[in-house]
Amino acid sequence: DKVTILYDAFGESKELTKDWGFSALVEHDGKRILFDSGNNAEIFEHNVKALGVDLTKIDFAVISHRHSDHATGVKYLLKVNPTVTIYVPADGANGFGGMPVPPPFFRPDAGLPAKMRYFGGAPPEHLNSGKLYDTGNIVLVSKMTEVMPGVFLVRTVSEKKGTLELPELTLAIKRPGGLLLVDGCSHAGIEAILEAASSIDPRTEIVFGGLHLVTTPVEEIDALVTSLQTKWKVQRISPGHCTGEPAFARLQKAFGEKYVYAGLGTVVTVD
Repeated sequence: DKVTILYDAFGESKELTKDWGFSALVEHDGKRILFDSGNNAEIFEHNVKALGVDLTKIDFAVISHRHSDHATGVKYLLKVNPTVTIYVPADGANGFGGMPVPPPFFRPDAGLPAKMRYFGGAPPEHLNSGKLYDTGNIVLVSKMTEVMPGVFLVRTVSEKKGTLELPELTLAIKRPGGLLLVDGCSHAGIEAILEAASSIDPRTEIVFGGLHLVTTPVEEIDALVTSLQTKWKVQRISPGHCTGEPAFARLQKAFGEKYVYAGLGTVVTVD
């Protein structure tokens, strides 16, 4: 298995453009999976081309959640591969469209005159949220889904202030030694994701991506780092994006040789 970081705000490469956001190409069992697409379609295009990645050859894409620093590059993806399957969390008005709007949403009040009522008091039977994209095979994911043998999308929902009710997908690949996880931002918390993924396999071989600790107090980061090692027994960690510099430092110190650097342009082979 191989993971190539296509988009992030840190790294050594002079040819690639750093920006806040995340994207990775995951290669597993002959399949090529695009996970997230960065914050800016032009920068995403530049980095993809500089790394020699052919997006017409990917098997499918996953957008972890609706935030623009993960989803904007979809504009470029659909330009070069308009029929590609893109898995996104079922999430109301997420821009990918197709979610039905439930009738009770309108809270009808029959006492109002028709001119003040939504649809004149007679809403259509089916009303769907709008779409920002005209092409692409958009698949809305509302529960844990095995998209191909041994490859899962783990769905979590944030209970944290600021991102309350935000659904997110984590890519989980079942390997002989445990799971390879790729996170977007871990808005629900990395422990909630590990808990959800444990139904596939309680062992976690390696975690990539954003752990959303960029503004977390250092005491909480220290407690989490300990928990990742002792409770969850995460074997290796390869953090990026919104993990934050204080957490990079603490994770590197705690994991030592089991900390795998994954800056922009890095290709990590998971043996």
